[in-house]
Formats: sequence, C-alpha cells, structure tokens
Amino acid sequence: MSTNPLLTASMAPLLKRLTWPVMGGMLTLMSFNLVDTFFISLLGTQQLAAISFTFPVTFTLISLAIGLSIGTSAIIAKALGAGQTDTARADSLAALWLSAILVSILALLGYLLLEPLFFLLGATPEIFAYIERYMLIWLAGSILLVTPMVGNAILRAAGDTKIPSLVMAGSGVINAILDPILIFGIGPIPAMGISGAAIATVISWLAGFVFILYWLSVKRGLLTAWILPWGLFGQICRKILHIGLPAAGANMLTPVAMAILTAIMASYGPEAVAAFGVGARIESIASLVVLALSMTLPPVISQNFGASRFDRVKEAYQLCCRFVMFWQAGTYLILALLAYPIAAMFTDNADVASYLRWFIWLMPLAYGLQGIIILTNSSFNALHLPAKAVVLSVIRLFVCYVPLAWLGGVVFGVVGIFIGCILANLLTAAVAYYWFNRVQQRYLL
Repeated sequence: MSTNPLLTASMAPLLKRLTWPVMGGMLTLMSFNLVDTFFISLLGTQQLAAISFTFPVTFTLISLAIGLSIGTSAIIAKALGAGQTDTARADSLAALWLSAILVSILALLGYLLLEPLFFLLGATPEIFAYIERYMLIWLAGSILLVTPMVGNAILRAAGDTKIPSLVMAGSGVINAILDPILIFGIGPIPAMGISGAAIATVISWLAGFVFILYWLSVKRGLLTAWILPWGLFGQICRKILHIGLPAAGANMLTPVAMAILTAIMASYGPEAVAAFGVGARIESIASLVVLALSMTLPPVISQNFGASRFDRVKEAYQLCCRFVMFWQAGTYLILALLAYPIAAMFTDNADVASYLRWFIWLMPLAYGLQGIIILTNSSFNALHLPAKAVVLSVIRLFVCYVPLAWLGGVVFGVVGIFIGCILANLLTAAVAYYWFNRVQQRYLL
C-alpha cells in the first residue's frame, strides 16, 4: 500500500500542512511588493501611475511562467502518483529549459513593442518616460524570474511546499531591503528612482534563481543532467505545453482584461489608474489563502488522479471551496474597517484616496467567489483538462468581467466599474462550481 501522504493522508490536515508554508512565503513576498509600491508612491503620483500601467504587461509574462508551472506540476505530480520517478526527473529538466526559452522570446517581443503598447493603454508621454526606465530593466531580468517559479512547481509536485515558500520569502526580503537604498540612494549609491525599484527586483530574482537550481540539483537530485536528447526533450515539451499553453493562455487573459480595465480607468485620469494599481496589489494580499491553495491543491488532485483516487479529488476540491468562502468573508470585514488608514498609507492625493477606499469597500465582497473560480481553474488543469480552464477564463473575463465593468462605469463612473466586477465574479463562480461538479460526475465517479 502507498505511503505517499498525498494519496493516503486525511484530506483537511494534508491541505493545511501543505498550504501554511506557501502562505507564509507568499505573505512575505506580497507584503514586500506592497512595500515596493509604497516606496514608489513616495516619488509621486506619476510614478505610481507608471507602475500601475506596467501591471498588465508584466503579468502577461508572469502568466506564461505560471502556465508553464501549472503544466510542469501536473505532469510531474501525475508521474510521481503513478510511481514513475525517472520520468519525473526528465520532465523537470525539460520544463526548466522550455520555460527559459519561451520567456526570453516573450521578453524580446515586449522590448520591441514597448512604446506602442503603453501608448495604446493610455499612458501619456510623461508617464511613459517612467514606464520605460522600469520596464527595460524588468524585461532584461525576466529569465531570472521564471526559473524559480518553475523550480518551485517541481518541488510542490513532489509534495514539498516549504522550500518554495522560503524562496518566495527570501526574494521578497531582498527586494524590500534594496528598494529604499536603490530608489532614494544611500552613501555612495546614487538615487535611481523608479529604475532602482526594477534593479532591486531583478537582484532578488537572481538570488532565487541560484538557490533553486542548487536545491533541485544538489539537495533533491531532481536534476541529474543538464541536457536531454532532442527527441525526448520535444516529447516532454509537448506534454507540458498540452496543459501549460492553455493554462498560460488562460492566465494571459487576465492581464489583457486588466489592460482594458486600465484603459477604461485612464479615461478618468491618472488618479483612478493609480488607485486601481494600488488596489490590485492589496487584492493580492487579500487573496493570499486562495492563491496558496491554488498552488497546493493541484499536486494533491494530480497525484490522486494518477493513482485513480477520484473520491479524494472531489473531497479536496469541495473542502477548499467551502473554506475560501468563509475566509474571504472575514478578510472583507477587516479591509472595510481599515479602508481609511490603508488609503492614507499610499497617497495624500484626495482623489486617489477616495477611489482606493471605494475599491476596498466593494471589490473584496467578491473575493470568495473569485476564489472558487481560481480553484476550479487550477483543478481543471490538474485533471489534464486545460481547455475547460481556458473556456472558464474567457467566460469570466470577456463575457462577464470586462462588459459588466464597462457598463458599470458608463452608469456610475469609477464606482460602477467596481460593482460590475463584483457581479462578474458572482455569475462566473456559479458557472465554475456547477461545471466542475458535472465534470466529476461524468469523468471521475
């Protein structure tokens, strides 16, 4: 009988044990991302708006890395669940090379299209000057971001969530320490402004890059070679991309939708864009548990899928959905009470503060529903059903999210955009939960 805890342990304690380390790492990382935003906000509203404009573009590249991580985790976890250790090792090496190649290509495209892309999003020439200083450095270092992300996915597929959490936390701490030094200068180090924020980020990625390669190769023995036969590499890439490309595509739809929303916000002025950008970073903290579960739930589902333990697949999904609804309700109450001090922390501009408070009072109402959508997407990918995850993302973002946000904006202005987003999450969550349960009945049970 298998002694693999992902296949045998009681589900609720197992998910708790796997998720807490991820939450700790993500909390540290995201907290320091907010610190990053805070220091940039001290430079001025234009610099804060510039960072907000970069979010859809940077998240596009990050989405590719996330998609490849999802594909990597799904195939490695299934192989480990079926007892195929050598296959998992080969898959790991191929995933690292594939992700580095694809992200490099996308970063080059971003560099070539930088100016027309951001002017299309609504950036003014003054704001673009700050965007360019940040993005050129960010894109140059992006390959250092993807390797730790995929490496962490490999470890999570094997049931190790502690080391990935340490990598995330360590990178966040390094970034937070370097931010004020490089942005404002100290001693012989000159003040670099928004460029310093980008350099601090790249240095933190470099630390994660070196550590994760060391851990995978020396400590875990998951990388026993650095080159694969071309035929085998191509075969594994097709397996990863079968899940990874749809997953990446589904994730890339989010920054496309965010870009459209940013353009809509830009019609209300840079203050609205700045508030929306800060709100998006607050959302990442408020959705911490959901994001952590979206990383720990897929290996559990994939390994039990590989071992034909379909009853455990159903149990894991429903436990997580119930939990996030209760958790996010409590999160909303805390944020609503702290709306004024949070807004004051990030800006002294009255318009930015007003928009940000409305964001905090409204958007978190739907974070539990958003959590169900995210968990359903990750569960579809874990079951090697990536097309369903893509369709769900399209429904959420382009059938519901963008149209309802635009309509809300037309009727009620910026506040109406937030109301439209809430309604979109409500409708999509209902579709997601119903659809996944139908899939379980048809394919699993």
